[in-house]
Amino acid sequence: MDSENTADIKPANMLRADDWKFEYQQKCNPENSNLDLITYGSYRIAPDATSDELYHRNEEALLFCMSGQQTIVAEGEKFTLSHYDTLYIPLQTSYRITETSSEEGHIIICRAPAENQHQVYYSEWEKIRVDEKRIRHLDKKEVYMMFDVSENADKLVAGYTVYEPFTRAWPPHNHTDQEEVYIFTQGQGSIEVYPDEANKTFVHSMNTMDAATIPVLNYHPVYSQDEELHFIWCLAGERYWVGDKHQSFMDASVDELTT
Repeated sequence: MDSENTADIKPANMLRADDWKFEYQQKCNPENSNLDLITYGSYRIAPDATSDELYHRNEEALLFCMSGQQTIVAEGEKFTLSHYDTLYIPLQTSYRITETSSEEGHIIICRAPAENQHQVYYSEWEKIRVDEKRIRHLDKKEVYMMFDVSENADKLVAGYTVYEPFTRAWPPHNHTDQEEVYIFTQGQGSIEVYPDEANKTFVHSMNTMDAATIPVLNYHPVYSQDEELHFIWCLAGERYWVGDKHQSFMDASVDELTT
């Protein structure tokens, strides 16, 4: 074969045992978490890498950008995700993720079973964080509604909660028709998850990127320490946020609340 023909042949790549471009790490699913609906995991994307085509046959999903900057193509549309931006991926919707920054990308993904296909929905953190319609003001804490009931979905609702230092959740509340996962994204704090005051078997300090599953009918107060504390709350079930349904949660006029 002459040199003119060989010049058109593409070279091989060396792939060492520890090389990687795109990884999914499953954190929990209904088989191992005492949840009935939520699967929680994370994507890790190398700089300039692109994932395979991703697809959830029986589930809707929410993506939360933790680091890097990603371009996600879904349903022929292109979305750019930066820190804390979110993207709703409907049932049976394929998508690809490309890390466009020079740093490793990290995306949290929460999924839940769905029967209906809705529209892709993008939430930009820098806009949500200053939009009073999307903020719920509580004592020493703010709740940011990233994916609210005004967006169409079967089961998922999600947002970020930000605590000032030395703050606790009040009143403690639980749900008869929702389960949740809390994922701590900044700072250090603690959480209790319990069915009643006499049975506080889950009391843990939480560091950045620790998470807790919250099955139905468990109270789940959070406490911040000496720094600002952020966490994702992602719920599946009936679609509402407790403070929008119960004014007593907003004004702390009860000692505990069941939704």
